[in-house]
Amino acid sequence: MGKFVKAAKFFLPHEVKGPGFLEIVDGKFGSYFKEVPEDSEIIDYKDNFIAPGLVDTHIHGFMNHDVMDNDFEGIKVMSEGLLSCGVTSFLPTTLTSSKERLEAVAKTIGDHYKEVTGAKIQGIYFEGPFFTEKHKGAQNPGYFSDPSIEVFDAWQKAAGGLIKKIALAPEREGAAEFVKHVTEQGVVVSLGHSDATLDEASKVVEAGASVFVHVYNGMRGLHHREPGMLGAAMNLKNVYGELICDGHHVRPEAAEIYMDVRGRDHVALITDCMMAGGMPDGDYILGEFPVVVANGTARLKDSGSLAGSILKLKEGLKNVSDWGIATPKEAVAMASEVPAKSCNIYDKCGAILPGRDADFIVLNPELDLLATYLDGVKRYEK
Repeated sequence: MGKFVKAAKFFLPHEVKGPGFLEIVDGKFGSYFKEVPEDSEIIDYKDNFIAPGLVDTHIHGFMNHDVMDNDFEGIKVMSEGLLSCGVTSFLPTTLTSSKERLEAVAKTIGDHYKEVTGAKIQGIYFEGPFFTEKHKGAQNPGYFSDPSIEVFDAWQKAAGGLIKKIALAPEREGAAEFVKHVTEQGVVVSLGHSDATLDEASKVVEAGASVFVHVYNGMRGLHHREPGMLGAAMNLKNVYGELICDGHHVRPEAAEIYMDVRGRDHVALITDCMMAGGMPDGDYILGEFPVVVANGTARLKDSGSLAGSILKLKEGLKNVSDWGIATPKEAVAMASEVPAKSCNIYDKCGAILPGRDADFIVLNPELDLLATYLDGVKRYEK
């Protein structure tokens, strides 16, 4: 027998159980029990809740470090800092840059990703550079290009196969062929920063693309005669959509509309957090652009456009519940299980299942984070 975590509720795959006990054996999840022997070693969380460690599948930076700094010591700081956000697994996310810079970043992470001591790196997410200038957001259009299988293969080789996801705009030349090539290798393709029509988006989804990048943001909106990218994100079958639920990127009502249409089991909460996450207000850099952080937002200094976020995933989870647009069970799943499934990493994270690494969080009944556990060891406490 291992030790047992006692709590009022446990967010297990497909169901919420409790009160009860969750067994932890050698850093792995055991089974859930209604009762355990009296002499058992028990960690008692009383009226609080146990949920899977959160999974941030779209995050550029944290604690004044950016993935594009190409400094693995900085990524280690991010990894440790993310435990305070309830995040136990993440995909370090790149920005549009030169082919050479992206290859160097891919190699750095691929060579060292097992060295992190906090939240675990479950892959790399390449956001770009195959985007469209009209919806460039905080990406540098000077590096935009049509997707290249040859270039991607070089990045993936440098990463040692660690690139799990890449985003592109469907209207770029050769997009469907590229999507087919990388999805056959098990890489997830997401669609965004795009002015594509519904037909253009449909074509690449048919080729294998399956996620829409931060829905509503950086994409052609919905029009009744041209449903566009937003219409595609809402209407195409078997696709996932990311949402940044910080209250600035998307109004709660718009988030609710998308969740109702898509189904909460296909909506992944993300942060799109940049280096200013976990830091005071002030001046920062996103990629190569000066950014001002104030009033809960990160905005480009020259245009005032939103430039990523400073959202913590634990806040996104709490927000959708507080806004009344998701139940606690749905909110937890949208920040753990759904993002993991959307990126093909659900075999590693996103659920409390016997035999899995015991990465979990403790929430109070208001869904505030109280503690984060990694491999059954408490690593963060409020």
